[in-house]
Amino acid sequence: MQPTPVIAREDGVSLNQWIASAVAEKIGAAETAAEFLSRRAGDARPSDLLPFLDAAKDEPPSAGNEPGH
Repeated sequence: MQPTPVIAREDGVSLNQWIASAVAEKIGAAETAAEFLSRRAGDARPSDLLPFLDAAKDEPPSAGNEPGH
């Protein structure tokens, strides 16, 4: 693995910029799926999905998608 100053130089940024970018990337990655999905769902309710579920075909799962796999 290359030393951080070498990587920053190869990326064409200062070491401080590279570190700040790496920290920001790490913070973004630390967001949990629950937080993300909660924001995306907004005011949606489970009952909002019923029309989609009602329109879904009633057929067995395809090979490899059975419960327990």
